[in-house]
Amino acid sequence: MSLQITVKGMTCDGCEQTVREALEGVSGVERATADRATDTATIDGDTDLENLRQAVEDAGYSAVG
Repeated sequence: MSLQITVKGMTCDGCEQTVREALEGVSGVERATADRATDTATIDGDTDLENLRQAVEDAGYSAVG
């Protein structure tokens, strides 16, 4: 399953990496990408949307599913 969420606050490559690593740390996530140009993150795997939002917020960004 693939999901896309909106992530606000990414301004650089480091931000994208931080968001990607936070999402990949969520149980059930197989792969994640983050793109600051489009304010999106794409997640492949089987997990709960709320867990993804929480991981992004814990990393210091805002997430909207």
